[in-house]
Amino acid sequence: MQKIKLILNPVSGRGAGNTEQEHIEKKFNQLNLNFQTARTEKPGHAAELARAAVKDGFDTVVAAGGDGTANEVLNGLMIAKQAGEGSAALGVICVGRGNDFAYGVGIPADVNRCCEILADNFQKTIDVGHVKGGDYPDGRFFGNGIGMGFDAVVGFEALKLKWLTGFPSYIVAAIKTMFLYFHAPLIELTYNGKTENKRYIMVSVMNGRRMGGGFMMAPDGDPGDGKLNLCLVEETTRRHILKLMGDFMKGTQAADDKVRIDLTDVITIKAIDGTLPAHADGETLCEKGRTLNINLLPAQLKIVCPR
Repeated sequence: MQKIKLILNPVSGRGAGNTEQEHIEKKFNQLNLNFQTARTEKPGHAAELARAAVKDGFDTVVAAGGDGTANEVLNGLMIAKQAGEGSAALGVICVGRGNDFAYGVGIPADVNRCCEILADNFQKTIDVGHVKGGDYPDGRFFGNGIGMGFDAVVGFEALKLKWLTGFPSYIVAAIKTMFLYFHAPLIELTYNGKTENKRYIMVSVMNGRRMGGGFMMAPDGDPGDGKLNLCLVEETTRRHILKLMGDFMKGTQAADDKVRIDLTDVITIKAIDGTLPAHADGETLCEKGRTLNINLLPAQLKIVCPR
């Protein structure tokens, strides 16, 4: 029988993590799962708990929270693996706001179904991204994606909206960001053996498919294909940004003249004029960064997901 470590973030989803704990544990018991629960107490705690769980011989480490919790647990598992301390599969129970990483690997935003998937214990191997720069000169792992520019500022603003949660909070934040972050920085991109300088209002580097709970940054993204999906949006007007928001919700942005889609496994992004606000899986990388070095590590992590 698999040995499960349940790492629960009580503040995820504006407190949904705390209210769902009893429900999750009751469901685990009904499914005869062998588990231990640990609650996070501070930023970074989930990564520490995940690494310790690997050392303690747990087979599966479950992130019960949102994208931030999943990212921390993923980082703890990857740090343990690279340190030669062992390995464990990653499980996810969606109690956060966006749950974009889970969406990209096919895990539904339903707590009961998430628990049943863990009981079934079907696993597949996914790629993991790694980024150096900003507030993380030694690097940080990511499972879903990196957002720079407009996308990152939307995430920062959404966190400030205490009266709203979920995808609607990102819609409101995106409209607000149209007036806060309008002048695109001059960016140097180096990937696939070429370098270019251009003003981009947004750069998304995706391992998964979606950000912000409903914006399809990479409609064709596959976290197991050995490639990062790039979505580059050139400087444009506020009116055009509003139109693009609708395109991103439908995943049809590739048809727009201001959008370029590409694939790579390594990319360096530098701000030549201006700075780079950036996030990894919704977690702040930097508010005024200068350089980000991003690469993909193929077939790194087992994840428990639907068959």
